[in-house]
Amino acid sequence: ILIQKSYAKVNIFLKIVGKRDNYHLLASRFAKVYNLFDLISFEKEKCENFTLQGNFSCALEKNSIYKAYLALSKYENVKEFFKNHKVVVDKKIPEFAGLGGGSSNAATFLNMVNEACSLNLSSDELAKIGLSIGADVPFFVYDYSSANVSGVGEIVQEFKEDRLNIEVFTPNIKCDTAQIFKTFSANFYNECSIEVANTLFQKSSKEILSSFTIDYANDLYKASKSLYPNLGDYEKDTWFFSGSGSSFFRIVDEKN
Repeated sequence: ILIQKSYAKVNIFLKIVGKRDNYHLLASRFAKVYNLFDLISFEKEKCENFTLQGNFSCALEKNSIYKAYLALSKYENVKEFFKNHKVVVDKKIPEFAGLGGGSSNAATFLNMVNEACSLNLSSDELAKIGLSIGADVPFFVYDYSSANVSGVGEIVQEFKEDRLNIEVFTPNIKCDTAQIFKTFSANFYNECSIEVANTLFQKSSKEILSSFTIDYANDLYKASKSLYPNLGDYEKDTWFFSGSGSSFFRIVDEKN
């Protein structure tokens, strides 16, 4: 059995810096959450069709792992491999929660297949394939602990800092990312300047969070809260909001 951890991420900050063809351009710091992950395993089994087992809320066709499989199925040995292996996912990352679970699954799958089937694709090549599946996939392909992410998610630059100990809380609210971006565009749109974004890119995650409010750290928070007013019930000092939500997080000092 081949088995890998597929980690969650949080957005330490998320600023919108412009638009390109209907897509919002972002400047964000992604940080890996080491204590929250799904487990993906390839288990030996004869399969007539690509077989994916796991507690997913979407149909197979919409699943990010299936999309990643389709992207790699042009390689004959990948098709052969999955005639003799099934994919099993032990799901722990909540869905619709701003934690990138689906993107992380796709990226982990791409990396695992690359190794298992000796495709010898570079991380850059895998990230390019990943971007066609989801905007957050490239970050997970590179497997950095922290990274500055810009464009629509395709520009990923490692940010060197001590590994962060992140605590996550996800209320039982499923946030619709597409609706949140629409609401942001219609009612809350403001652009962060490239200069401000570049300044943020140089600061450590702890430094950024020590001086920001939840609203300022994440440009999507007000839009999310206007669509899901109950989010306001979960606001707490020193907690921040990840992606389009619904998860809140904080950095916990190891010494406490």
